Amino acid sequence: MKDYDKSTAFLGQWGRFQQIVFFLLCASIVPNGSGVFSVVFLTDIPRHHCLIPEENLTQDWCDLIIPIEVVNGKQEQSSCSRYRLDVVRNLSAQGFIPGRDVNLTDLEQEGCLDGWSYSKDIYQSTIVSEFDLVCSDQWKQPFTSTACFLGILVGSFISGQLSDRFGRKPVFFTTMAVQTIFSFCQAFSPSWTVFIILIFFNGLGQISNYVSGFVLGTEILTGDVRVIFSSMGVCLGFTIGYMILPLIAFFLRDWKSLLLAISLPGMLYIPLWWFIPESPRWLLSQGRVEEAEAIVRKAAKTNRVEAPTVIFKDYSAHDDDMHPQEHLNVISLVKTQRARSTTVILCLVWFSLSIGYFGLSLNTSRLHANPYISCFLSAAVEVPAYICSWLALKYFPRRLSVIFTLLLGGVSLYLIQLVPETLSELAVALEMLGKLVITNGTSLMYAYTAELYPTVLRNTAEGVCITVSRIGSCLAPFLLQLREYFEYLPYIILGTLAVVSAFATLFLPESFGKPLPQTIQQMQKRESMKCPCITRKEHLKPVVHLESRL
Repeated sequence: MKDYDKSTAFLGQWGRFQQIVFFLLCASIVPNGSGVFSVVFLTDIPRHHCLIPEENLTQDWCDLIIPIEVVNGKQEQSSCSRYRLDVVRNLSAQGFIPGRDVNLTDLEQEGCLDGWSYSKDIYQSTIVSEFDLVCSDQWKQPFTSTACFLGILVGSFISGQLSDRFGRKPVFFTTMAVQTIFSFCQAFSPSWTVFIILIFFNGLGQISNYVSGFVLGTEILTGDVRVIFSSMGVCLGFTIGYMILPLIAFFLRDWKSLLLAISLPGMLYIPLWWFIPESPRWLLSQGRVEEAEAIVRKAAKTNRVEAPTVIFKDYSAHDDDMHPQEHLNVISLVKTQRARSTTVILCLVWFSLSIGYFGLSLNTSRLHANPYISCFLSAAVEVPAYICSWLALKYFPRRLSVIFTLLLGGVSLYLIQLVPETLSELAVALEMLGKLVITNGTSLMYAYTAELYPTVLRNTAEGVCITVSRIGSCLAPFLLQLREYFEYLPYIILGTLAVVSAFATLFLPESFGKPLPQTIQQMQKRESMKCPCITRKEHLKPVVHLESRL
């Protein structure tokens, strides 16, 4: 059996069976969008200052016992210090008035020995207020998000191997259960240490569920429906979950309630076991022809079409097409000069896009006075981003599209620091523009990367690039902490990475309208640093590979 699509062509592309699989798998991605970005609200830092225990202090001293500091040109109450309580108590008892009888700058300060008082203007509680992740422990706040992304990094490694060995469907539902259970258990974490362990496994389950669901859909669906599912369906499913998140968080402002609300709906997906089949392609690869035929015959019955007597003729699990003679590994990506330069440049671009995407997404709580509106806007801009990427893949050269995207994103982030404080809406608009084009660029890179490498190296190259991008997502939470030194430093770094990556992309070959390379030798013959007029061939379609927002 050489062509699965031809063998199952009698099913059609958009029958009732395909519609059920398409919409159920897209719906299964929704919790991933809510789950991965729940850290925006779970780890947000409320306004806080040192807790002042009930003391017999005059009102003047109660109002001024917290020192005033200048932060980004603004005067604010200190978050991590207070005037020594024993000294203030004595001065208050003697009737001294601060600022008149006592120069406050001469008083000795101390840390928050009695804990902190947190504002409840926006949140009832977050894990920051629950576990006091401030001041000397403030590093734990960004590390919480990093722990989730580390889980996603590990999940990226193992999810493909698990689904290849045990099947798409068992891994899909098992990892969905892992995601639901660990997200539920997070709400009952007795300490920060327990919380980050649970969020690590939660992240591992999220990406594994995403990957197995994606692969299951691309293997069951065929033709144009598969392209739409790969490039739009799963992405919009993720975005819908992302857009729902701020609505849930708005009504549930306690971190435990929020976790329960985004985890319990996972129970609703249990009945999907009886509606989503195993991948017939995977069953065939394991030599389980009868099971594969049974699934296809059931699909034919659902679509009300008649199946042939024998669906998969002359099938062998060891076809040469499935086991190419040339076996290459990661080292092959850097053996030749062309492969080496292409791999280095792609890794730079992937890293820049990933740290930009997650940096801007995690920054939404600080964009606007209302973090819920900011988060919704950040999610909503992804919808036009995916539409733009689909149009760009269909009509425009890859290299030109990526360069334009990176330059536009870099310039928009650079311009934020030039916006006056009175025009805060313009600054938000520029950041949303940066988020839109970076999301668009990430979508483009999946197809572009796949089209640059030969068949024998394509999956390996995609895996390496995605791994490098995961490193960027792990660093994104700490990048945002650089605003403590200079408010616009994260934007400058992200903008610089985008512009440098744009110029590096000039050295990549163009792949639009060209047949996919099958060997290293064909990859070597591709030209770079030239922009020839390319005529689009109608029978050539863009390659769409796994696009993970996680």
